[in-house]
Amino acid sequence: MKNKNIVFIAKSIDGFIAGKNGELDWLQSIPNPENNDMGFVSLMNEIDAIVMGITTFEMVCSFDGEWPYNKHLFVLSNSLSEIPEKLKEKATLLNGSVNEILNNIHEKGFYKLYIDGGKTVQNFLKEDLIDELRISTIPILLGDGISLFDVLPKSLKFNHLKTEVFLNQIVQSHYERTK
Repeated sequence: MKNKNIVFIAKSIDGFIAGKNGELDWLQSIPNPENNDMGFVSLMNEIDAIVMGITTFEMVCSFDGEWPYNKHLFVLSNSLSEIPEKLKEKATLLNGSVNEILNNIHEKGFYKLYIDGGKTVQNFLKEDLIDELRISTIPILLGDGISLFDVLPKSLKFNHLKTEVFLNQIVQSHYERTK
């Protein structure tokens, strides 16, 4: 089975994935009365599991409503000692290097992964382990916040596959890593 690591994430025009205090309210700044999923359901149908950093996991856990994922979630943390009881069947806690984590996940039979969370995405990029980027740009300048990208040890080249516009304002570009 071919391994694939996909990033599906939204950013501001100036490249932030959250405000300086972790704010995400701006993600809902474009009205979406028909609840267009902008490719999220398609992504969920493509993947075997989700790999998420602790900060993003804690943010998702704070949302009201049903658990949003129907795929197993691997939470990366060096500080969390256990997954909350209500999510033990849905999530597994992992730590270690990115390569150790991936080997552990692959040994469990998961090969097509959705990589989520700022530091997690940055760490996978630093190890050149991202195969696809699906980046939605929200038309807002935050001015400060948590950056999507960080310094990399080398340039990573991607091919542009397609760009779509959702809700007449959100631009989603899909890239594939070329090696």
